[in-house]
Amino acid sequence: MARDLARRLIELTLVLLIVSMGTFALVDLMPSDPAVVVLGEGHTAAEYEAKRESMGLNDPLPVRYGHWMGDALTGDLGESFVPPYSDVAGRIGAALPVSVELAVLAMVMALLLAVPLAMWSAYRSGGLVDRAVSAVSFGVLSVPSFLAGMLLIALFAERLGWFPRLEWSRLSDGVGDNLYHAFLPALTIALMETATFTRVLRGDLITTLQEDFILSAKAKGMAPLQVLFRDALRPSSFSLITLMGISLGRLIGSTVIVEYLFALPGMGTLIISAADQGDVPMVQGAVLVIALIYVLVNAAIDLSYGRLDPRIRRAHV
Repeated sequence: MARDLARRLIELTLVLLIVSMGTFALVDLMPSDPAVVVLGEGHTAAEYEAKRESMGLNDPLPVRYGHWMGDALTGDLGESFVPPYSDVAGRIGAALPVSVELAVLAMVMALLLAVPLAMWSAYRSGGLVDRAVSAVSFGVLSVPSFLAGMLLIALFAERLGWFPRLEWSRLSDGVGDNLYHAFLPALTIALMETATFTRVLRGDLITTLQEDFILSAKAKGMAPLQVLFRDALRPSSFSLITLMGISLGRLIGSTVIVEYLFALPGMGTLIISAADQGDVPMVQGAVLVIALIYVLVNAAIDLSYGRLDPRIRRAHV
């Protein structure tokens, strides 16, 4: 176990190193000139050149990457290029909880809906409920998130007035108020995840329910719910858990449309705004943080497999 953990830590470090290099190199290719972004228009070529020199932009790319990464390892992600010239880490620290909360709430909603639907469909495979769930899932997957969000806004925010649209309440303002404001955007994200989770788990459950140990449990007269929850669900969850890890990391940085529709101050809005303004340090810092979360979440998911299936633990002994 110790050797396996050490190996995974080395792999994780290498992946993060590669991601950080790619992030720095790609953002460095942005068409905007940082000196122009900082000074604004109307200055002389000499002034712009002097600013580039003072910012270290004339140094070779590996040198600039080394300085940036060294500062990042200490938690210093630099300062924004655009007013109000705030600390990048501070801005990310304010925006990240919004995106993380939306992603986590969406995942919880999706699991609460997908697991019972998938279990019901798999147990009665080919039945009326199974066909209905499959049809609805396919329909939901065909609806883009921005259209689903607009429909939910039109119905629940504007027509019925049950939920707000252009407001956000942080957890510090109260859990109840926060969940009330977060429910509709989280539901918008959860719809597509629910459809995906349902289809993946249903397929795995159908396969598991044909295994000999499941047939043996049924022959012993065990209750259907006991067979599904105790014997079938765990070995059928590997694909679902892998998908959850991928989805969670992806959702934290890809809720741009939903954040825009609901005017939420999350990471997606922060990155789009920074990229539009040519704020290179903000884009680099935000992408690095999202990549770090993505890699760590998937590493944790990978380590959890041994807890779900003892056969995997024994394979590494």
